[in-house]
Amino acid sequence: MASAPQQVEPAAQQHERPRLVFFYSPRSGRCRRVEGFLAQVLQRRRNHETFELLRVSVERRPDLADKFRVEEVPTICVVEGRKLRRRIVAPRGCRELELELEPWLH
Repeated sequence: MASAPQQVEPAAQQHERPRLVFFYSPRSGRCRRVEGFLAQVLQRRRNHETFELLRVSVERRPDLADKFRVEEVPTICVVEGRKLRRRIVAPRGCRELELELEPWLH
């Protein structure tokens, strides 16, 4: 008995993980704190695999900072597909990050 062929979604329809683009400065203590907040939120809610996390140093990639209109670090951008869905500028704690990321968290 032959098995039915598997349905494969076209590349444009396949679901990618949303990206968290974390813009930071390696010299900023505030950026290190926010990175810790982000790690706690993702760990607490067991969302390690929910996002693709990209860390972008504004000193090394000013072109990307300009493209995303980053004026202050730390800034976290949620990108789904090719669209910017959320911009979080200098969050003050875990709770604020959880509220901002709630639509994507499990």
